[in-house]
Amino acid sequence: MKRIGKEIMSWIIPIAVGLIIAMLLKTFVVTMVRVDGPSMQPNLVNNEHVAVVKVIDIKRFSTVVFDAYGVDPDATDGQEYVKRVIGMPGDTVAFKNDHVYVNDKEISEPYISTYQKTTGTRVQGINAKDWSFKTLAADNQWTKDSSVTKVPAGKYFVLGDHRSVSNDSRYWGFVDKSKIQGVVKVPFWNFNKSEHKYIY
Repeated sequence: MKRIGKEIMSWIIPIAVGLIIAMLLKTFVVTMVRVDGPSMQPNLVNNEHVAVVKVIDIKRFSTVVFDAYGVDPDATDGQEYVKRVIGMPGDTVAFKNDHVYVNDKEISEPYISTYQKTTGTRVQGINAKDWSFKTLAADNQWTKDSSVTKVPAGKYFVLGDHRSVSNDSRYWGFVDKSKIQGVVKVPFWNFNKSEHKYIY
């Protein structure tokens, strides 16, 4: 009986250790998520599975996954969004003459098309072409940060890549760092998609 018990424990213990390690990795290091919707096309497509790494610093142009509940007033509990960071804490962001400006300097956006940079980035309303935080807050009735001119400390301004269909910071404001789950990395089996070189 002792021998049988040892044999059982010899395979139970490695399985238990493996499960614990996998759980710790998922909780603190990396997890897989499925992209839902077209807002990050052409770089991420609907139903694509990507890795979300939780131990990477957030930088401008990072693609992040965040808990949208309490950020977007229309988001439900547990709903997650994937968007690209354009404005870091302390930045100003504006759209002028069909270009996005960060801290009064035009930024290069090679990961999206000319249409997405121009027509797609415009918003409806009084200021249908050009916008700033002040006009976005007024036109879209941000419930918070309504008079802010810079990205507040500990927050980020995010946009979808397919901007003509993206529900993003233009409409509801900033994302708190505490809501961000991690930075998106495309798994090795997607490396054949050339556009993915832009989402790192």
